[in-house]
Amino acid sequence: MAVAQLEKSAEIMKLDPNILECLKYPKRVLSVFIPVRMDNGKIKVFRGFRSQHSDALGPFKGGIRYHPNVTMDEVMALSIWMTWKCSVANLPYGGGKGGVICNPKEMSLGEIERLSRGYFAAISGIVGPERDIPAGDVNTSSREMAWFMDEYSRLRGYNVPGTVTGKPVAIGGSEGRTEATGLGVSIIGREAAKKLGIELRRAQVVVQGIGNVGYYSAKMMEELGCKTIGVSDSQGGIYNPEGINLDHAGSYKEKNGSLKGFPGVKEITNAELLELKCDILVPAALENQITVKNAERIKAKLVLEGANGPTTPAADEVLHQMGVMVAPDILCNAGGVSVSYFEWVQNLQNYYWTKAEVYEKLDRLLVTAFNNVYDSYLKYKVDMRMAAYIRAVNRVVEAMKFRGWV
Repeated sequence: MAVAQLEKSAEIMKLDPNILECLKYPKRVLSVFIPVRMDNGKIKVFRGFRSQHSDALGPFKGGIRYHPNVTMDEVMALSIWMTWKCSVANLPYGGGKGGVICNPKEMSLGEIERLSRGYFAAISGIVGPERDIPAGDVNTSSREMAWFMDEYSRLRGYNVPGTVTGKPVAIGGSEGRTEATGLGVSIIGREAAKKLGIELRRAQVVVQGIGNVGYYSAKMMEELGCKTIGVSDSQGGIYNPEGINLDHAGSYKEKNGSLKGFPGVKEITNAELLELKCDILVPAALENQITVKNAERIKAKLVLEGANGPTTPAADEVLHQMGVMVAPDILCNAGGVSVSYFEWVQNLQNYYWTKAEVYEKLDRLLVTAFNNVYDSYLKYKVDMRMAAYIRAVNRVVEAMKFRGWV
């Protein structure tokens, strides 16, 4: 899929086939085996990967995930997508991605820490503040990032906070990182609404997924004047045309495990939630939620992709023909990697910003990114996803040419 999307944008751009061939593959993929002493005293060997796609624009950047289904092909594809996400946001990074084949839900805290330190020691030769800066991803958080940073610093013999991003604030993390992705969704939503003539003070928002990204997306949209009328979790959704109190819904889910039984609302399925009449729809849960089967029933004027890959290519075409604007994931949820970039910059200069400063810098960065993509949208007469890809690929190709690589 990653290569197919690249090829489609290359065709529209009339990209040199030799350059396209170079961009299809990562610069390197490292495979490592990590022996970990388990709590029962036995040694278990885990397999991990780190894929580095392109460093034409700067060091590699991308998360590390822990999951039983991690594969080398998966991290290769994700590293390619990270190149475009960093490029479209005008960040001085290329794409990287890592993963370890494991099930952390079946492991103790000590086993996860030993695995984390072993994995980072194994990839330490190809990462670092000037080379490759990992971050959290699926089943990894600020906890694992703290271990990664500490292990790398131990190997180097001095403190190196810029090794990873997404760390706790106490050891070099950035203010505003927790809500960064959701804040980014709201900034892109605000700019897209201007182009579509959506009045945010009267806009109704529906959010699929009330995790970190969904919650903060809705919360930040409400600060712009929007009203949240529908939210969901993996068990189903709730709907109230008069509005839903997000804080109450979040607290209820945390206490009860799901939104089922939340008072004063109508319970609906996730499929029904996506098809509610609203101005703005934020799919912030799983991939492949809007497909060719339900795209014609989407009633929103604007879709903000908080999740990665929630809209299939075929559904993209249907929505584009219907006049629905889809702000694509590589642009819409780039707030997270953008604030990770801010964290890295703060680490390098050992000078830290306030939350207000982080917010202001993120706003300026993403408004510029949106306007660049919108210009490509008008110039090439394509949907916003392809416009984002064209913008991202163009920037990488330009850097490759200046460096004399092609």
